[in-house]
Amino acid sequence: MQDAEAGLRTLTVVRQDHSLGAARDLEFGLELLNQAKTGRIGPTLRLYRPAPTVAFGQRDTRLPGFEAAARACREHGFEPLVRKAGGRAAAYHEGTLVVDHVMPHADAIAGSKGRFSFFGELLAQSLRDVGVQAAVGEIPGEYCPGEFSVHGTHPADPAHRIKLVGTAQRVVSGGWLFSSVIVVENSAPIRSVLTDSYAALGLEWDPATAGAANDLVPGLTVRDVVDAVIAAYAGHASLQHADFSSYAGLDTREA
Repeated sequence: MQDAEAGLRTLTVVRQDHSLGAARDLEFGLELLNQAKTGRIGPTLRLYRPAPTVAFGQRDTRLPGFEAAARACREHGFEPLVRKAGGRAAAYHEGTLVVDHVMPHADAIAGSKGRFSFFGELLAQSLRDVGVQAAVGEIPGEYCPGEFSVHGTHPADPAHRIKLVGTAQRVVSGGWLFSSVIVVENSAPIRSVLTDSYAALGLEWDPATAGAANDLVPGLTVRDVVDAVIAAYAGHASLQHADFSSYAGLDTREA
């Protein structure tokens, strides 16, 4: 699929029904990227609900409060991990949806910024399709701030905006991985763990910017958002489905 690049392509959708564990889930996306760059799999979309995780950026690890932040995560029941991509700490759990889009590409660095814009809008449209007033753009005080974050606006209070989607990209020779985290349900634990971990890191942010889609549209579920994301992708690519347990012959056992 390359509306952000060129033309309609077939995209294999792989639904992961259960977390493999926080660390293994993160590693598996990179393994898919390695499979793609070597030509063993084609364009792939992996969707899953993760175990409670706080994914720190590389810069976070160099702050004096990092170990204290990691301890705070564990106290809240979240596994602290360090991701390859940039940015600041982001939290997710079973009430979120992770979307890993992997693509083989001969010149993966070309159009990398355009992907942020394109996929941000695609995910914002997915949320609009389930009733969320969603738009692309950073909001003041958000955690893990990014130009192409997706936020939602409270229908009764236009001044109340919350971050709903964070995106990150890993580009290597021969392919790219675009990963998105959509917070759908149960925002309170995410807000709590981020409050304590950011305090330990000495980073300022506004906890009011952390929320979930069903804070804005009561009753909304991860399943609803899964269906909306797949429908949005179907408007840009020909979709086929594959079984996760045997996909690409990779080891999907929990560590």
